[in-house]
Amino acid sequence: MGSDAPGSVHLVLADNVVHLDPEPAVFAAMLEGWRRQQSAAFFSPSTIRPRLRMIRRMEEFTGQYPWQWTPAEGEAFIDHLRGGERPITVSTARSYEVAISLFLQYLLDSRYGWVEACQERFGEVPQLVFHEGNSIVHRVEYEGDPRRRPLDYDEIQALFDAADARPAKIRELGRKGALCAARDAVVLKTMYAYGLRRTETSKLDVVDLRRNRSAPRFGRCGRVQVRFGKASKGSPPKRRSVLLVPEMDWVVDALEFWLSEVRPRFSPGSHPALWITERVGRLSPRSINEAFVAARNDAGLDEHLDPHCLRYSFVTHLTEFGYPARFVQEQVGHASASTTEIYMGVSDEFRNRLLEAALRERLGDDWEVTP
Repeated sequence: MGSDAPGSVHLVLADNVVHLDPEPAVFAAMLEGWRRQQSAAFFSPSTIRPRLRMIRRMEEFTGQYPWQWTPAEGEAFIDHLRGGERPITVSTARSYEVAISLFLQYLLDSRYGWVEACQERFGEVPQLVFHEGNSIVHRVEYEGDPRRRPLDYDEIQALFDAADARPAKIRELGRKGALCAARDAVVLKTMYAYGLRRTETSKLDVVDLRRNRSAPRFGRCGRVQVRFGKASKGSPPKRRSVLLVPEMDWVVDALEFWLSEVRPRFSPGSHPALWITERVGRLSPRSINEAFVAARNDAGLDEHLDPHCLRYSFVTHLTEFGYPARFVQEQVGHASASTTEIYMGVSDEFRNRLLEAALRERLGDDWEVTP
């Protein structure tokens, strides 16, 4: 009870105060204590807030407090979320179970004193509600929507053609937004050419476009310095440098057009962002998503494709261009090769070329392809 660890009972719940309604007071103190513990472990607010909301949702659903929860409450909560018009996915359910389990593990940790406090006040103590028998285990490496996939080369071209056509289409309709549409076309091309995520793209500054001494012909677009890569939980954003490959050199003209012709028309002043809005702000990930959807719909592509599919396409096409797996992994900033492999969806034509090369190497002139 006397521990000074962040989140300890005595730091968030006064011993000499008698609460008229002790249950909600103790619950609020538990949440504040857990928040402090996670903050001390350098988890970001964007990670902590959803976890706290999840615990409140569990409390509201069950009508009980954490020291009253049993496995039955946990199972009923997940079962409830699986129903309705928008049932949660397997990966979402797992993340909810993990958040609830982390909270209960915090309460059960003897260094924080919550077990003793609950026993003294309520005669009940917290327990874990998810175990091997009622929780989701990893059955496969990838549980995302299988309809999210790489675009083939024709689809990429159709998407970019539709994005390029949007400014003229908007002007013909007499509406505002042609300049933003011109920007959006370059944004989508940049995401594909460098294999970027939405947030990474949104947070790029002009200075993040760098020269590559080994490829001077690409000028200031030879590489992109990603400073806000996807972070592991409790860690700062990951940094990486993405090199422009020769097969994607067409993006240089698009970026130079944006920087010299279009961006100045937004009157950005000293704003550092690469992608500027009409109100001289930074383009948001949500706006990037909307730009992709607009171009996708104009191109008549599958409605299940989203901006992240451009990153899938980047991985797949670099592989088909013949770049080594380790190079591709470094380009996209994956910690493990298995994650990169999930993104890959090489074409039958590419695999057949590999097969023919293997047959030629093994059998020499004796091999032949039967129609």
